[in-house]
Amino acid sequence: MNSICGEKISIISPSPQTTRNSVRGICHDPRGQLLFLDTPGYHNSEKKFNLHLQRIAKTSLTDADIILYVADATRQPGAEEHAVLELLSQSNTPIIAAVNKCDLPVAKPGSIQQIISDLLGSIPFIRTSAENGTGISELLDGLFSLAPEGEPYYPSDYYTDQPPEFRIAEIIREEVINRVSDEIPHAVYIEVSDIEANEETNTLWIRAFIQVEKESQKGIVVGKKGAMIRAIRKASQKGLAAVFGYSISLDLRVKVHPKWRKNESVINRLIF
Repeated sequence: MNSICGEKISIISPSPQTTRNSVRGICHDPRGQLLFLDTPGYHNSEKKFNLHLQRIAKTSLTDADIILYVADATRQPGAEEHAVLELLSQSNTPIIAAVNKCDLPVAKPGSIQQIISDLLGSIPFIRTSAENGTGISELLDGLFSLAPEGEPYYPSDYYTDQPPEFRIAEIIREEVINRVSDEIPHAVYIEVSDIEANEETNTLWIRAFIQVEKESQKGIVVGKKGAMIRAIRKASQKGLAAVFGYSISLDLRVKVHPKWRKNESVINRLIF
């Protein structure tokens, strides 16, 4: 979606289940406007937090005019691919498949394409690389060929409708999860408590809290002598400046919120 829309909209991480909301991206093209809903990955789990992610993915399918199924060509298809394809097989919505990361030497697009064909029949396949843009033009051709006619939803200068607080939290979370490992990426959420913009100095001051579930996780995120939190703060400031066009001053701290993934009020605040 970032490659198609030409802007940083969804955060990127090798960690599974990075996307937690249905993130909107808007593509403007001489042929018209495409509105993308980047959903959480479909993950088989009965845990409360993951059930909410499943709900968002399922709900988004009913709202779509076209389903774009993005598969990872470097990953051997497993139970979760079968679960997604089984879900898609029950839909009457037109489907197009993008088999991504085909530029990498370890890519085996034929494996996932065979499984998709077995379960979904004859649907359009596009081999893509979001990293270098391969196949993106062909993918857009396919999407526009299936898209119904209608009036644009958004003005031509919009590329997302995310509120600033959400974008700030996601950019910080991206920097956290790309620097830590094991369970921590899933145990982190970001709370943005204050934002102050100064138009005269073109500065944006932000106070945010990295929330984790355990004291041991807090120590890892802070790092030895604060090295990790400094690296996260500096990288987040750079990413935020690129998105908002301000000089960023980020006050970033770490808190412990035990078992927040089982807290319904927190989940409802984070996932919408």
